[in-house]
Parts: sequence; C-alpha cells; structure tokens
Amino acid sequence: MSVNPVSPARRRRNPWWVVIGGGVAGTVGPGPLILSTLGVFVIPITGETGFGRTTVTGAYSVAAVGMAIGLVVVGRMLDRYAVRHILVPSFVLFGAAVAAIAITPPVAPLFLLPFFFVGLFGAGTSIPFTKALVSWFDNKRALVIGITAGISGLGASITPILAGALIGGLGWRPAYAMLGLIAIVVSVTLIIGFVRARAERHVRGRLVTETIEDGREVSLELPGLTLREALRSRHFWLITLGLGLVGIVVVGLQVHLVPMMSDRGLDPAQAALLLTVFGLASLVGRVLGGFLIDRVHATVVGPIVILAPIVGMLFLHPPFGSAAAAVAFIGIAFGIEYDLLALLITRYLGMKAFGNLIGLINSVFLLGTAFGPLLLGIGYDTTGSYDAVIPFLIGTLVFCAILIVLLGGYRYPAVAGFDRVAAEDELAAAEILSDIAENEDEVSAHHGNRPGSTRSEALDPAAD
Repeated sequence: MSVNPVSPARRRRNPWWVVIGGGVAGTVGPGPLILSTLGVFVIPITGETGFGRTTVTGAYSVAAVGMAIGLVVVGRMLDRYAVRHILVPSFVLFGAAVAAIAITPPVAPLFLLPFFFVGLFGAGTSIPFTKALVSWFDNKRALVIGITAGISGLGASITPILAGALIGGLGWRPAYAMLGLIAIVVSVTLIIGFVRARAERHVRGRLVTETIEDGREVSLELPGLTLREALRSRHFWLITLGLGLVGIVVVGLQVHLVPMMSDRGLDPAQAALLLTVFGLASLVGRVLGGFLIDRVHATVVGPIVILAPIVGMLFLHPPFGSAAAAVAFIGIAFGIEYDLLALLITRYLGMKAFGNLIGLINSVFLLGTAFGPLLLGIGYDTTGSYDAVIPFLIGTLVFCAILIVLLGGYRYPAVAGFDRVAAEDELAAAEILSDIAENEDEVSAHHGNRPGSTRSEALDPAAD
C-alpha cells in the first residue's frame, strides 16, 4: 500500500468552484466544440475539398469510435491517477487534434483521421470532471452533476456562433486552428485554477491510498465494489441495460425528429426548430433532474422520467405548440438520464472502481446510441412510416422503467452532512469513507461476500 509522506494542511475549501470551473471548461469540450459546430463547417469544407456531405458529417462517427475507445482507457486511468493529471494532457491533446484538422489535405481518410483523435483524447475531457464532483458532493451529488452539464450545454449554443464568425472572417481551416487554441487556453486555465478531486493525494500523478496527517496515517480508501465484483452484480446490468436502451430510443427520436414531423405535416422550418426545443428541455432536465434525484429515490424518479417520452410520442403531431410540448417531455427525460447514470453507479456500485465503471458504461452507451437512428431508419424504409416503429419504442421504455425499479434500495446511500464536512475538512470526509470501506471489508471477510454498507451513521441530523 503506497503512502504519501507529505500532506497539505487541512483548510476549508468551497467545492462549488469545482462545479463552476468544470462546467465552463466543459464548454470547450468535444460536444460543444465539435459536434455542435460540425454543421456550420459542412458547406465551407465541401466547397473547398469536393467531399460529399456524407464524408464531412461522417467525421462525427469517426470521432465517436475514437471516444468509445478512449472512455475505456480513461476510465481505467481515473482509478489510478489524479484528475488534473488526466484532464490537462487530455485537453491539450484534444485541442491539438482539433487544430490539426486545419492542415488536412483534401483526401477523405486523411481528413477524417484527426477526428478519431479528437474523440480519443476528448474522452479524457469529460468523465474526470464527474469524478471530481462526486468526490466533493454526496448530499447534492445529482444536482451538481446537472448544473455542470447544464453550464457545458450552454456552450453548445455559443460555439456555433463563434465558429460561424471565425469561418466568415478567416476561413474554415484557420477557424479549426483557433477553436483548438481556445480549447487549450480556456480549459487548462480553469482546471489549474479550480478543478481537483477531494482528498486526492498522489506521487507524480499516481494516486496513493494513504497519507500522513499530524504524524498519523489517514486512509484514502473508498467504499464500493471492485470492477470484477461490479460486473458480476445484477445492479451493473440493470443500470447498463435500463439507461442504455433509453439512450438508444431518445437519440433515435432526436435524429429522426425533423423528417418525422415534416412527414406529419409540420413546416420544415418549424420541424427544425423542435431540435432547439429538445436541446433547451434537456438542459432544464439536467438541473431539475439533479434537484429531484437528490431528494426522491432514483427508483421512483427514474421510471417516471423514462416513461415521460411515451407521453411525448403520443402527442408528437402538429400543430407546432403540441409538437413542441411533446418534444419537451422527451428532452427533459434525456437530460435527467445524464444525472441518473453517475448517481446510480455511486449509490449501487460505490466509488472504489468509479472510473472504470463510468468509462465502460459510457462507452457502451455511446456505441449503443448509434443503433437508435439506424433502427428507426430501417423501420421507416421497411414500412414507409414511423408509426409502425412507435409501439416498439414504447415497449422498450416500459421495459427500461421496470429494470430501474428492480434496482431496489441504495447500497451506498448518502451520508448526512457529508458535503459540509468535505468543504470544512476534506481529510475528515476521507476518514468517514475509509471507515465505511473498512467495515465493508470486515463484513466481506467474515461472510465471504461484499454486502453494501448501510452508511447509517449520520454526521449531522440535518443533511446538507
């Protein structure tokens, strides 16, 4: 077991700066900077290179493959290395990959190559923020995840405007170079200034499991299942299937929303506007969902949210007002699903292998969502209408809601007062968690299994 010989003095910190810093840094991540701006670049790139639009928009698929691989790698690193030591190199390499798009020749494979690395390195710009947040917050965990994602999501509405201005003034190649530079400068400044995980001690970036404090050893062990134990648990598969299938349905609906509503008689411009409604609703869902999930058990909120898109699908018809309300239901559900994943991992599988788990599950989700648009497209091409596909989507959502209900009570519920203690003395918070981990190990050794800790010992009668 490694021991860090030097420990910084205990002092009060304000973890909300981690929320703000992570959220703003996320505005220059892969989603806002690449996915949200790709449509702005399509016409300038096709005009200069002669590529078809399929080639240019296919850059997203290439980036998604790179990110799916990167998420697994970064997830493993998160359980071994300090958050900043992953975030800073990842953003620098991500920004460099974005800038490299500017110098690609008009040869399709060479044009697409930097996008693979955009996804690969971009994987390290997202989930480390989540680990930092869950390390500081237990009582308001879902809320801060939702707020951070909401701040980052706002970047998706700003970056297309920025990209358009850069293209208009400089051209598409210098625009990508400038976006890469902006990503590096903004993210690195904010990460160094504001973002780090609680009680994270390391030697040259590699995490240690103990530190010396006032002449005594303080354990930094976290409660939870190992990766192997988690993969054998029913909770892992209920979470992965329950939320993964929801993502397939919702992303499929999002991609096919405009042609579906155009087929049903809505004006094409109004149909396109529904995507804006979806985006805004998902941002509201992230914050609202976080607020609710911290107060109401996930097995209550989760199924309600998962079934909400059914209401949306049933009323997804003209006029525009009705369609917009229906899309809002779907978008809110999509936003809340984002909050649910990290929370369910920590509540049912614990924090010991959090990085491995969230990286693996996010990778599966990312690959899985590629099938949503494909399946809806096959359904339409086969039957000539989206109507025949809707019952299958509804059935899938009902199945997912049942899976979330079957999760049962939390295995690792929140410790009352944890957020306050973590802000006042992060090593005291570490001792609380290490005690839970130690008790869990003792019970496991005695009974030959790993039952979840009840974490019944409240720090304060009033939770933060």
